[in-house]
Amino acid sequence: MSDTKKIVILGAGYAGVEAAKVLNKKFKKDNNVEITLINSNPYHTLLTELHEIAGQRTHKESVMVDLYSIFKATKVNVVRDTVNSIDYKEQVLTSEQGSYKYDYLVLGCGAEPAFFGVEGVQDNAFTIWSLKDALKIRTPVESMFEKARDEKDVMKRRDLLSIIVAGAGFTGVEVVGELFDLKKVLCQKYDINEDEVTLYNVEAMPNILPMLRPALQAKATNFMKKKKVDVMTNAAIVKATPDGIVLKDGREIKAKTLIWTCGVQGNSFVPGTGITPGTGKRNRIQVNDFMQSMDYTNVYAIGDNAWYEIDGKPIPQVVETAIQTGECAAHNIHADITKTEKKKFVLNIHGFMVSVGSHYCVAELMGVPMSGFIAMAMKHLVNLHYLWGVGGLKLIWNYLLHEFFHMENNRSFVGGHLSHGTNTAWLVLLRIYVGVLWLIEGIKKVQEGWLVAGNIKIVQVAGTSGASATEATEQAANAVVPILAQPPAFYQWFTDAVVAPNAGLFQFMVVFMEIGIGLALIAGLFTFFASIASLGLVANFVLSAMTGWDILWFVFAAIALMGGSGGAFSLDYYVQPWIKKWWKNRKFAQTSYLYFD
Repeated sequence: MSDTKKIVILGAGYAGVEAAKVLNKKFKKDNNVEITLINSNPYHTLLTELHEIAGQRTHKESVMVDLYSIFKATKVNVVRDTVNSIDYKEQVLTSEQGSYKYDYLVLGCGAEPAFFGVEGVQDNAFTIWSLKDALKIRTPVESMFEKARDEKDVMKRRDLLSIIVAGAGFTGVEVVGELFDLKKVLCQKYDINEDEVTLYNVEAMPNILPMLRPALQAKATNFMKKKKVDVMTNAAIVKATPDGIVLKDGREIKAKTLIWTCGVQGNSFVPGTGITPGTGKRNRIQVNDFMQSMDYTNVYAIGDNAWYEIDGKPIPQVVETAIQTGECAAHNIHADITKTEKKKFVLNIHGFMVSVGSHYCVAELMGVPMSGFIAMAMKHLVNLHYLWGVGGLKLIWNYLLHEFFHMENNRSFVGGHLSHGTNTAWLVLLRIYVGVLWLIEGIKKVQEGWLVAGNIKIVQVAGTSGASATEATEQAANAVVPILAQPPAFYQWFTDAVVAPNAGLFQFMVVFMEIGIGLALIAGLFTFFASIASLGLVANFVLSAMTGWDILWFVFAAIALMGGSGGAFSLDYYVQPWIKKWWKNRKFAQTSYLYFD
């Protein structure tokens, strides 16, 4: 036991989660390594989507990724705790609950808002660097609209309906975008003219979004102005009050709501533990090429806690940096334990994406600038790619639910087309009717002798069916005109090579499927899969050149039934929750994340 190496990761942000997953993969079969992930919350927060919470576009669950689910079937031990101190010499972390010994420590404590000494900001502004911050913004912003509805004084009403977002970096612009979407919703709710609401985006630098090329900066600026946002550049804030802000040039802007997004710094807890921060590095720890601190080689700093310069410039505090520093630190800890070669940190930024409201986005990916619908689609795809790596299919499905299928007020880049719900009870009669038709078809085939040995009716080879040529001629007069004059070449080959030699078996399968689909739909058991099987049978009949256009209605009925028709007055109502619970507890499901909440 004394040979066991203890690795402690403090913080479950983007960097900490990546480090934990990489270490788990590398030491999965090594029983002499213990990995502990300590976080004050039981969830990993998707910080890049906090603007959606602040702007009431989505609910808090959309940015909360349960840590216990992510690491349930791994060797990573998730601990919910708040560490108060670190003794680097004794190699122990201490909290009110206990202490944690380590051989290797990874500091991924994240960041906090930077106020740059501006008077009054901490007391009079909202920040948005945590889920708690984002949730704090929701109610006060709406309360201003509610108060304004009853306010008779014109000036007081104007101030209530004025909102200042300080900072025009990624977070600031995204918050502004959410607010002009939210403005429309709240104005309708409280019967306020939208022209009365004033949104300011105040930036000290000459341009917004400094990390993007000028053309994209201009597009974002023009879009915000189109939405009647007052974009103010070269406007440094020197003071904040309960009634607004004061700019460096002496101008005052009156507003009852101020949201501060002007920058972040490393979490102040880290330098407070006694480790040496870099001079002037805003609480970030100076690290070497391997992400090791300069004080202790077994202590690594990652994400927003790491200060590392490339060509004289510090690595940016963005998600890709966090993930890549986490991976680098994990690799080098493994290298140190296994006595293999460490690797130097190499930053590879693929691009930047900024949503400006729910329907517009500007982005630069792999050097390619894009905007509008395509950029927004790429932003969602990048989010899905990240979530797939963290939690697989489960997180993908949750993201789609929150961003598309359960979206309120049409605030998705595809509008409300995917979020309009229909009560599944209305589909009950259609489900039963389609089931009855399939059951009748199956019973009819049984009566026609499809299950009688040697009575082959299913195969059509070289232009004739499995019945005799005479029978085919007699049936032709009453037969419907098939959709396809003859089977496609590939399907004809499949029929000749696979079906024909086993015609009896395939004929039995057709009858069995028709009866099975019918009974399943009537009972509402495994309705989704029965609907897919229905589509499969229709495809088979069409490709076999055995059916006419009238069968296509089964296709559209099956698609409609796939939309949750088994959720009401069905066996699925009882069976699916039981199966879901049983499957969720299987180790394979946990390790592959192939389950839904």
